[in-house]
Amino acid sequence: MRALVVRGGWEGHQPVACTDLFLPVLASSGFELTVVDSLDVYADPSVMSGLDLIVQCWTRGELTVDQEAGLLAAVSGGTGFAGWHGGVIATHGAAMGYQFMMGGRFICHPGGVDASYDVDVDQGHPVTAGVADFRVRTEQYFCHVDPSLTVLATTTFTGAYGVPETAGAVMPVVWLRDHGRGRVFVSTLGHAPDDLLVPQTRTITERGLLWAGRRL
Repeated sequence: MRALVVRGGWEGHQPVACTDLFLPVLASSGFELTVVDSLDVYADPSVMSGLDLIVQCWTRGELTVDQEAGLLAAVSGGTGFAGWHGGVIATHGAAMGYQFMMGGRFICHPGGVDASYDVDVDQGHPVTAGVADFRVRTEQYFCHVDPSLTVLATTTFTGAYGVPETAGAVMPVVWLRDHGRGRVFVSTLGHAPDDLLVPQTRTITERGLLWAGRRL
């Protein structure tokens, strides 16, 4: 089993510290890890061939045509793709194929890191089984999302923080989807390491990575 971890971009999301949290669980689950700090890897067939999982934490990036093509070919061919927060849905904005694969795109986070909100969990999937609803204090992502997502957790906006028009909006927080033969896992939680260390968030994220890599 081979996993590629691609991390970099905007340092505000601490891509090294955040991904480092999950390297041990991937290794203990049988993945041989390759960790890189360049998007060029997506255009390198010698690395991309035969991967079982790609974990990306890269905010505010842009893919070249060749990078996007290499990534999409790998995932549609069966490689899992997984990540969290801005590292997967606030990046590669001009890459329409990538955006379609992700099924969601970050728009805004009213209240910033001081937002406090509930995460409502559907426990009917192995990724979320046994995880009760929980409350977090971090960025509450308002996204544009594909209606075909398999949603495992949601949050309901209250209209606070100066955006009354969001009141009542039920927004996906954790979702899954297929892209060709590949599995895609996304969580909007994970602005910084402390957010990923919230027990429920960490459990869901670890399981999501393993699910995408067909180890759950």
